[in-house]
Amino acid sequence: MEKQLHHSAEDKPAASSPDRQRLIIASNNEGKLREFRKLLEPFGFDVISMRQAGFTDEIIEDGDTFEENAHIKARAVFEATGLPTIADDSGLEIDFLNGAPGIYSARYAGENATDKERCEKVLEEMHDVARPLRDARFVCSIYFILNEEDEYSVNGTVEGYIGDEMVGDNGFGYDPIFMLDDDESMATIGEDEKNRISHRAKAFEKLAEIFRTIAK
Repeated sequence: MEKQLHHSAEDKPAASSPDRQRLIIASNNEGKLREFRKLLEPFGFDVISMRQAGFTDEIIEDGDTFEENAHIKARAVFEATGLPTIADDSGLEIDFLNGAPGIYSARYAGENATDKERCEKVLEEMHDVARPLRDARFVCSIYFILNEEDEYSVNGTVEGYIGDEMVGDNGFGYDPIFMLDDDESMATIGEDEKNRISHRAKAFEKLAEIFRTIAK
């Protein structure tokens, strides 16, 4: 459920300003940063990573949900920098695996596993599972802290199913095994289409409405 926390839009500065206010994405993942930069371009922010902001502390993501983990990350970076911060927690939920890998998506095959190794682990666990039982979804929770008074949380999902093999060279994470239909995985579509249909894009559509309100 989307939540708006401690919101007071009156007398707030515009989201887009001539000096391009910095906004931190609480991540150093280049794929994720690239997607967020493209999505945030219309609002005039100078989008930077945690590393570019000088934040190098370890963040312990010990929440029980995607939303809780996104909040933990956003709060840690905001408190350290004082700059508007967006954090997201996203992952893959597979019905046959009772929602796994879920909030453990990034470390499902081990802390230092590659995207390929994570995909291979899921494919191994889904070996010989019939198509009707392979339904899955990508889930994204975005938490935005504008200042001490204004915090927002939005969510987005995209439905699909787990394929039998990795397909496509675009995207990152579990994209190559997440099938949108019989011919396309999340890793075969172009960046523009992904930024239109992805779980992160759907969550951002909701966040964009908040940005437009702030900018009034």
